[in-house]
Amino acid sequence: MNITHTFSIAELTFKTIFDSHEKDILQFMLSLFPFRADPNKKKPLFQLTVTRHVQLIPQTCCERIRIFDSGDSRVTVDHFQNGGYQYTIKDTCNQPYCLLQTDKDFTNCKCTLNGCREMQVRGLNNALMFCFAFAGSRHKTLLIHASLIRNQGYGYAFIAKSGTGKSTHTALWLNHIKGCDLMNDDNPVIRIIEGQPYIFGSPWSGKTPCYRNVKARLGAITHIERAKSNKIQKLPTSEAFATLLSSCSTMKWDKDIYDDTCDTIGNIIQSINIYNLRCLPDQEAALTAYQTIRKA
Repeated sequence: MNITHTFSIAELTFKTIFDSHEKDILQFMLSLFPFRADPNKKKPLFQLTVTRHVQLIPQTCCERIRIFDSGDSRVTVDHFQNGGYQYTIKDTCNQPYCLLQTDKDFTNCKCTLNGCREMQVRGLNNALMFCFAFAGSRHKTLLIHASLIRNQGYGYAFIAKSGTGKSTHTALWLNHIKGCDLMNDDNPVIRIIEGQPYIFGSPWSGKTPCYRNVKARLGAITHIERAKSNKIQKLPTSEAFATLLSSCSTMKWDKDIYDDTCDTIGNIIQSINIYNLRCLPDQEAALTAYQTIRKA
């Protein structure tokens, strides 16, 4: 008997199905618990079936798109002639622990998981993140790499290259600015709803266990750079577009997904400001940003 779980992220529902031969490992994925949803709520954004009946399609039968590193894993992306995709995710020892295959729109997906329980959980988590990011693009939804703070009902996202200090900066807001809380520390979700940008927590929060099913109006997005003094400025439209695009999970080789992502970014930068903050990791940097970007 199949086991089905329903979740909702950014008010978009999806289903995960374990076929009768698979162990239900979702009980070990605590990050997803706050996002459980009514299975009859609405039509799902996508469904992902976990099954042993997924066979690797050889490169001779598909087009190799790219190979990239994702944390401590290596991901190979292949493109099928029917428009779908195959993701092979391997560990540092080059052992595959997740094989994900999708249709063109990422609405019907399936994967097989290998290795120990920890590796299977990691594989399913990665598969769900890929499916959500790329299926969501059709619904004016972006998964971005950012640390997200909330203040007075607005969400403020801080983006930067890994290791630059996003989490350090949001921690300074928490410590020195009254009324702040952390919504997510790695991969929040932006979604346009009735013409307005909102930002949401997600089950993907990097090394910080901040898995919150929360929502706020998007107040601003700020790109952080390390510097010897604190200075913030609003970015012009072209720079704002490029800055936000660089932080999004998208696929430049897929015209439909990429065009949808670009359209959503265009809507966002028409509604809110995007800033560049050159700063030190100190209290003054947080206050400088807060005084400039906060919504009244």
